[in-house]
Amino acid sequence: MLIEFITGAEREEFLSDFLDAIKNFHPKLESTVDLWMNDEIQFVVNSDLGNFVFSKDSWGFAFVWSDENQPCVKGISNLLGFDNRFEKVEAVR
Repeated sequence: MLIEFITGAEREEFLSDFLDAIKNFHPKLESTVDLWMNDEIQFVVNSDLGNFVFSKDSWGFAFVWSDENQPCVKGISNLLGFDNRFEKVEAVR
């Protein structure tokens, strides 16, 4: 499971809005990786649900994933669905 943000990620305050939206899970930025080859920054975040990665690139795309903890991603998705700063659109298979 992956959360993809398709609009709004280019805004400067996007990361702070995202962290505020999931504040019930007590997110804490653990580390930052600057992937300059991809024009991407990855933030490793620890929360009450476990660790996950928030990735943002210079083209305005952002993603959230956790290779080892899918319930964490699902919990974040559910919480974002209740925040009016975000719109949840389910992928159709």
